[in-house]
Amino acid sequence: MKNKIIYILTVFFFSGFTFTSCTDYLDRDSDSVLSEEDAFKNFNNFQGFVEVMYNVIPDIAKHNWVSSFNWGDDEVITTGNGEYLMGYAIDGGNYRSYINKGDCFLDRPWAVGQRPNSSGERFDKALWGGSWYAIRQANIGLEALQKGLLKDATQEERNFIEGQLYFFRAWFYFQLTTYWGGLPYIESVLASDAQFNLPRESYQENAEKMAADFQRAADLLPIDWDNTPAGSRTKGNNAFRPNKIWALSYLGKCLLYAGSPLMQNGGENDNRSYNADYCKRAADALGKVLTMVEGGQTQYALVSFDKYSTLFYTKEQNWLMPGGTEAIMRSPTYGADSYWRQMNSYQLSYICDGDGIILCPAANYVNYFGMANGLPLNDSNSGFSKTQPWKDRDPRFYNNFIYDGVKMIKAPSDERKVYQYANLYEGGNSSDNPSKTSRTGYFNYKFIPLGANKDDSDYGYGKATHLHLSWLRLAEVYLLYAEAAAQGYGSPTGKSPTFTKNAIEAVNVIRERAGVSGVADSYTGDLEKFMGEVRRERAVELAYEGHRFNDLRRWKLLTVYPYNIKTTQKFDRAEAFNPETNPKERKVVNFREEIVTQRNLSGKHYWLPFKTDDVTMYPEFNQNPGW
Repeated sequence: MKNKIIYILTVFFFSGFTFTSCTDYLDRDSDSVLSEEDAFKNFNNFQGFVEVMYNVIPDIAKHNWVSSFNWGDDEVITTGNGEYLMGYAIDGGNYRSYINKGDCFLDRPWAVGQRPNSSGERFDKALWGGSWYAIRQANIGLEALQKGLLKDATQEERNFIEGQLYFFRAWFYFQLTTYWGGLPYIESVLASDAQFNLPRESYQENAEKMAADFQRAADLLPIDWDNTPAGSRTKGNNAFRPNKIWALSYLGKCLLYAGSPLMQNGGENDNRSYNADYCKRAADALGKVLTMVEGGQTQYALVSFDKYSTLFYTKEQNWLMPGGTEAIMRSPTYGADSYWRQMNSYQLSYICDGDGIILCPAANYVNYFGMANGLPLNDSNSGFSKTQPWKDRDPRFYNNFIYDGVKMIKAPSDERKVYQYANLYEGGNSSDNPSKTSRTGYFNYKFIPLGANKDDSDYGYGKATHLHLSWLRLAEVYLLYAEAAAQGYGSPTGKSPTFTKNAIEAVNVIRERAGVSGVADSYTGDLEKFMGEVRRERAVELAYEGHRFNDLRRWKLLTVYPYNIKTTQKFDRAEAFNPETNPKERKVVNFREEIVTQRNLSGKHYWLPFKTDDVTMYPEFNQNPGW
């Protein structure tokens, strides 16, 4: 390592993550460069260095224009104006489109780690360049500790520094390997002129090293910084610093991924079995988290269902970051215009101020939202009726979707009165134009408040509307545990010795919060039937939060019917429209489902390709199969 290091203002640590100025370090002149001895000599300086790694985490849901981040079977893009989005490229199998693509978080030509004078705003964050930058920073920090450069610090402070460095190294590797597979795992500071010839490792080899780093982090970090002497100086501003819960949660997720069908068996065959040992280890780590949560030892808890929307957006709360007590890990945010374009892209173009691009829920994905009695729609005992398709559905259905007859404008102008209610029947003005209206019979309601339109103006800067998605929230930890425990112990009643609940009970915790009946007995006596419910529960609870693409990949279902199609639902109204009628009760006729998009993907599409420049650097770094 050079004897000089870029200085990060120590005010960064004391400010409690004031993101508007935290990346000034990227532009500092030579007068702001300190010796490594000064940069690492005390806890405050070193913590400023560490927090740079947090600051390169991408915000998956926002960009300077419409952002695409749901690439599974979940979303359909309007035609004529949305073809540039990454989701459209994924549908066509053009995975190379991610390279230097500004509308998604994977790679951006101007991102931190790729451009020395980056401003540090949300659209300057990209996973590929930023991850390698952060991994090197983590290794620089660990080397500084090994050299004994941290002299003015308590043992607790040293532990917290070291724990964060291990966490960040593992976390950025986890994100890279999720999309690209096994990589060289770099654990030292490489000289800029070194001959680099480290080969790619297998996913499992990487996973073991990530797991070791996550475990080290968990052993060194506190549950809550606020309750420690080191964190007391920034009490109330520590929610975005890695802690024991972050580390154990990602340890479990990392191990579950390592045991999942894609990572276990590769993408070129039909073997969808899990590795039970990895799953048991995953369940153990996740079980420890949930035991601490349910024992009241942490600052985390599921939010009540009446506050469900606050997990995703806040309004008139002084730009309060969404997530509440349920958000475990979040990226930095710059929320002042977070409502713009992204929120508008989820609703009818005629009533909003966006770019005229609509990201519509695919109808077959909507079908995962079963009935309030807990049964899937295709269960003969569910009570689902094609004449009343929106009656008695899972309560999360009504929180996620605008369907036919639902009010979209509270106080419409004369110009837009015809759009006050969603006219999503065949030929209705909310579904009759594939470039301006819904292509599927639904709009996304999960991320927008009623009133987010031109007439009501009940959102935007003046309302401090803030859209943000967590990288990990507590509900997912329950569902990861359920999957790991079931697969690790070979039964829906499987449980880790670290947690009192079995796989079924863990799923039911999430359903109970939403007011949905638990997994029916007809799905608990067989592992594969139960796994169908686990997969469905993930689709419902984590809908449109950027998980589905990776889930379908790791389950090896991305190329398999019906997961490779996207559909629309068409119908006629059975009776004259009455705005006083509860839309849940409305009747339809001629209800049918038709394919909008069918994705012709193959085994190679389970991994993203590397850039040509990267795979030609040296022979040992090989391209992913088929690319």
